[in-house]
Amino acid sequence: MVIYKAKDYKDMSRKAANIISAQVIMKPSCVLGLATGSSPVGAYKQLIEWYKKGDLDFSEVKTVNLDEYKGLSKENNQSYYYFMYNQLFKHINIKLENTHIPNGIAEEEAAECERYNKTIHCLGGIDLQLLGIGHNGHIGFNEPNQAFEKNTHCVALTESTISANSRLFENAGEVPRFAYTMGIKTIMQAKKILVVVSGGDKAEIIKRAFTGPVTPSVPASILQMHNDVILVGDEDALSEILL
Repeated sequence: MVIYKAKDYKDMSRKAANIISAQVIMKPSCVLGLATGSSPVGAYKQLIEWYKKGDLDFSEVKTVNLDEYKGLSKENNQSYYYFMYNQLFKHINIKLENTHIPNGIAEEEAAECERYNKTIHCLGGIDLQLLGIGHNGHIGFNEPNQAFEKNTHCVALTESTISANSRLFENAGEVPRFAYTMGIKTIMQAKKILVVVSGGDKAEIIKRAFTGPVTPSVPASILQMHNDVILVGDEDALSEILL
């Protein structure tokens, strides 16, 4: 694992965007695994800026997102499709038919999970997977559990995750209780994994995930077993592992 310490969120975002842009330049038809939430927003803004300057071309890039809330259509302003479209896709020259996100309103859970697994397989797998880490160590919506989930599945969100995500809704009661998410096996099959993290509130879980035992009770700890992980964090987030 390679660790890059950034001064602050802006510096972290620029360093992460550099890694993503290098992937796009080296392989214009690459498959990017993308994440939502506050952690990657700065990196997306930087990528958009470089695209507008003519430094990046996304016309051949394919994307697969980690997760989507169950019960929300892509038109819902709280859906992750809506987030990705407004935070990145509409600002660059990516073809929308090359962007893939679980269907939150699919009628059959099992069929939707199988469809998404097949989509990723047909694309040839993920070249670079972008991840954030939740306060309880979840990656995607792979919550602490008794075992590592393998492939795309529908998961019941923990109260801590619901509470953390409630800031984006009018009240906690509106936060969906279930979500579709890539499984650990799918994430671990990505050729490269880029983890972005900022803030002192993430310092403890970063320490547990990257220096503690590998256990499904801390899902992100499985990343210790991957042979190409880059962790980019600001000083506060890395304060417990970088002295």
